[in-house]
Amino acid sequence: MTTRRIDIIDIHVHVRTGDHAKVWERDRYVPANQEGFSDHPDAMADMYRELNGMAVIFDIDDETRTGLKASNEEIAQWVAKYPDVYIGFGSVDPWKGKAAIIEVERCAALGLKGIKFHPAVQDFAPNDPRFFPLWETCARLGLAVLFHSGTTMAGAGQPGGAGIRLEYGRPIPYIDDIAARFPELRIIMAHPAWPWHEEQLAILRHKPNVFMDLSGWAPKYIPESVIRYANSLVQDKVFFGSDFPMLTPHRWLREFAELPIKDSVRPKILRDNAARFLGLAHLIENALPASNQGQERT
Repeated sequence: MTTRRIDIIDIHVHVRTGDHAKVWERDRYVPANQEGFSDHPDAMADMYRELNGMAVIFDIDDETRTGLKASNEEIAQWVAKYPDVYIGFGSVDPWKGKAAIIEVERCAALGLKGIKFHPAVQDFAPNDPRFFPLWETCARLGLAVLFHSGTTMAGAGQPGGAGIRLEYGRPIPYIDDIAARFPELRIIMAHPAWPWHEEQLAILRHKPNVFMDLSGWAPKYIPESVIRYANSLVQDKVFFGSDFPMLTPHRWLREFAELPIKDSVRPKILRDNAARFLGLAHLIENALPASNQGQERT
C-alpha cells in the first residue's frame, strides 16, 4: 500500500516480458514513443513517481498465433519491486484450454488484479462458448478483464493486416454478450472503440459491470461523443490510460488538460474511478485534488 500522494492512475501500460522482451527490437506491436521515454520498468517506475502516479502494467500472451509467450511471473516481480507504483494484470492465451484456466488461477495466486486480452491479436471471439470457462474463472476469482476494443495498429499496413481481423474488437456483440452472460465479471473496454465507439457507450450505459479506458488516443483525437459521455452520463465508468510506450502519459495529460471536462469530473477520470475499481479508494482520501494536475504539467 503506497503512502505517496497519488494524483493519477494510468490503467493501461505495456511491459515486455518473456519472449517479447527477448525479441523487442523486432516487436513492432509496441513501438518506441516519440518523446524518448524509456519503457524499461525501472525507468517507468521513476517516471510515474515523478508524475505522482501509479500504473497498471501487463503484457499480451499470444503464443498460439505468434509463438511468443509472455511471463506473468515477471509482471508480478515488477509489482513486488515497485509496489508503490505498479499494479499487475496478467495475460493468458485463450486457445490453451485447461492450461489457460490454470494460468488464470496462477495469476490470482501471484497477486495480479486482472487479466488482459486482445481478441484481434489473439485471434478469438470473446463470446465463443469455448471461452466461457475463462470468464467464469475470472469472475469467481474477482479478477477484472481488460479487453482491447476498436481498431488496432497491430498489423497495420502489412499485407492483409498481418491476418488480424478488426471485427474481434467490436463491442457489440462480443463484449455486450459476455457482460450479459456474466454479470459479476468486471470488464474494462480498452481504448475508445473507434469506429464502434457508439456501441461502446451504449454498453457502458446499459451494463453496470462494464467500464472503459481512454488509452491509445491522444485526447485531441478522441471522438467527441466519447468526451461528451465521459463528461456526463458515464463519468463514473471512465479511466485514464495512456497505452505507454505507444503514447506517453505526459502528452496524454497535456492534451487532456485542454479538453472541456468539468472540474468535478476530471479527478474521477484521472484517479478516482480507477482507485475505486481496483480497491484503492484510500488513495482518494490521501491525495490532493487532482483536477489541476494536468494544467500543472503542461
